[in-house]
Amino acid sequence: MTSVKEQAAISRLLSFLQDWDNAGKVARSHILNNFIETNQGKTAPELEQEFSQGASLFLVRLTTWLRLTYMTGSRLDKLLRSIGIFLSAVSSNRYLVEFLEVGGALTLLEILALKEIEEEDKKESIKLLQVISNSGRKYKELICESYGVRSIAEFLAKSKSEETQEEVQVLLDSLIHSNPKYQNQVYKGLIALLPCASPKAQQLSLQTLRTAQSIIGTTHPGIVDSVLKVLRTMHLEVQYE
Repeated sequence: MTSVKEQAAISRLLSFLQDWDNAGKVARSHILNNFIETNQGKTAPELEQEFSQGASLFLVRLTTWLRLTYMTGSRLDKLLRSIGIFLSAVSSNRYLVEFLEVGGALTLLEILALKEIEEEDKKESIKLLQVISNSGRKYKELICESYGVRSIAEFLAKSKSEETQEEVQVLLDSLIHSNPKYQNQVYKGLIALLPCASPKAQQLSLQTLRTAQSIIGTTHPGIVDSVLKVLRTMHLEVQYE
């Protein structure tokens, strides 16, 4: 039999979810602000306690709203950070699986290619992809199977923010490790970045290529010509690498 305390907690959860369902864009932004402030750094059990064992009911609403709005050019930073609280929580594998089952990884990759979306929002998307990649080999493979290496590399080449580009490097470095099925794909993606117009992207690609080369062992025939062309650059930081 449900106790009075449990009934009250369930009632609060249902009221919270109803508030979200009935809220407009501004009200939802306030709800997300409060959620981030209250729950940053919590573990999965703590989130379940906060939501009366119904945290997944809020996560599915966040994921649904993301899929409905990401192509409209709306700001996504608070929404992505809120999803990140679930995905990065200790013992959060259940939330990760729920997010991926509805195409979460593909949505994050598609965000990187959309011109309408702010650079800051794309950086948050990269951070979530880092969380997914760092969760294990099968998750790295899922990103790669979703044409992730190409999307991530193209974003690195086009990004205008060095801070964001450095986050992309962290993601590519994660994808090259413990990913034998697709490590060659990541390696070739890094080589393909060398002729790009962004000196920062060239520098970061060369840094990651050193790690990739030690993992792959065999040298790709296309790397020599690409590196020789990069040596002609006027940017000293690229020449140094």
